[in-house]
Amino acid sequence: MQNMQSLSRLRRSIRKPSTPRAPHGFTVIELMVVVSILALLAALALPSFTPLIERWRVQQAVKGLESTLYYARAEAIKRGGTVTVRKHPTGTGGCLLAPGNANWDCGWFVFTDTNSNGTLDAGEEVLQSFPTPPNIDVTRVGGAASIEFDRWGRVSGPFVGFSLVPHDKNISDLAARGLCMSSGGRIRTIKSEDMPCTSG
Repeated sequence: MQNMQSLSRLRRSIRKPSTPRAPHGFTVIELMVVVSILALLAALALPSFTPLIERWRVQQAVKGLESTLYYARAEAIKRGGTVTVRKHPTGTGGCLLAPGNANWDCGWFVFTDTNSNGTLDAGEEVLQSFPTPPNIDVTRVGGAASIEFDRWGRVSGPFVGFSLVPHDKNISDLAARGLCMSSGGRIRTIKSEDMPCTSG
């Protein structure tokens, strides 16, 4: 009886030789086919993403400009005036898209304009700087290179107006936007069909 139990235990402990498993994973050819298909699909889908990217960049520039103007206005009230927003000159950060006063394509900065001349001079502090997202044309209505704020946070001079358009497009493009700021500080964003911004 004991021998039979031992024999039974022995049979259970002896395993059948396992069959070799098939290797898991992909072959190089399969991987190359999948990568080729993905590249083809990406190339077909990329043009449909371009308008979405343009709208996102314009929106980013609009929000950046809006927050800069609100910030400059608040700083002018806090400091008793002498705060100016000025466009970055062409050549800033390698940007060559802003040759004229109306072209704010390279971005803008806020500084304490102690002598109220609209230009950053030695000893004047830069409070904030904002680079424009790539491939966006930012044009100031009226063509001024700076925006001065007085001690009450009002814009010195006429209203502030900007058009923001994807590069090589015009204001009728769906992604284009306008930004208007009244002398009292009210900011509104307008759609392309309401452009150009002609009043605050």
